[in-house]
Amino acid sequence: MRVAVLSDIHGNSIALDAVLRDVAAQGGVDGWWLLGDLAAIGFDPLGVLGRVAALPGAAIVRGNTDRYLVTGERPGPTAEECQADPALWPARVEVASTFAWTQGIVTVAGWVEWLAALPLEYRTTLPDGTRVLCVHAAPGCDEAPGLRPGADTEELRALVAGCEADLLLAGHTHWPLERTVDGVRLVNPGAVSNAFPPDLRASYALLDADDSGYRVQYRRVEYDREAVVSALEEIRHPAAQFIIELMRNSDLTNP
Repeated sequence: MRVAVLSDIHGNSIALDAVLRDVAAQGGVDGWWLLGDLAAIGFDPLGVLGRVAALPGAAIVRGNTDRYLVTGERPGPTAEECQADPALWPARVEVASTFAWTQGIVTVAGWVEWLAALPLEYRTTLPDGTRVLCVHAAPGCDEAPGLRPGADTEELRALVAGCEADLLLAGHTHWPLERTVDGVRLVNPGAVSNAFPPDLRASYALLDADDSGYRVQYRRVEYDREAVVSALEEIRHPAAQFIIELMRNSDLTNP
C-alpha cells in the first residue's frame, strides 16, 4: 500500500494542485492522510476543501485553524497581551480579519458542519502490524509546540507519552523532519503551503508499506508562488501582506 501524507494546506489550491500532480507522477497512491489546517490563511479555502473532500480513501483530521473556523476561537495575541504591549494590536486586528474572512466564506458555502465533524485523530495499522496515529499537532491536542526543530528529547517524550502508537504523524510546525523517541517514530511531512525558509516549496510525504515494513519518502514540490501573490492581491485578502512575505521569504535551497 502507498499513502500520501499532507498537512497545512492553508487555503492554497495552487500548492495543493502541484502536490496532487507530483503524487500522480510518482505512480499514485491507495489513500490519503491529511493532518489538518486545510482552509485558513490562504486565498482559496473553498477550492482546497472541495479538492480534499473528493480525494478517494482520504482520512482527514482537524487542525487548530480548522477549529477556529468552526468555534470562532482565535489565536493570539490576546486582548490582554495587546493591552500590556500596544504594539501587538495590529497583529491582533489582522488575525481577527483573516479568520473572519475565511469563516464567512466557508459558512456561506456550507462547509462548517463538514469541518466540525473532522476528528482530532486517526488511527490505523500497517500491514506489518505498525500502529499509526495521525494528528495535527500532538496526541490529544490540535495546538501544541509539536514536532519541531530544536525540540529536546524530554519534550518529545512528553509528546508521545501514552500515544499507543509505533508511528506518529503530525504537522502543525511546517517543518519536515523525523525523530524516534522511546520506540515511537515521529514524522512531520512539512507544510503544503506557507513553508518556512530556506526551502519554500510544498512539502509532503509518501508512505510505502507491506508485510515486511514501511518506508517514508519526503517530497518537495515547486509551485507558482507569484500566482499566489497575484491571487491574494486581486481578492484583497486581509492577511495578504503576511502570506506574501511567506511566499517570498527566501531563495530556494534543496532540503
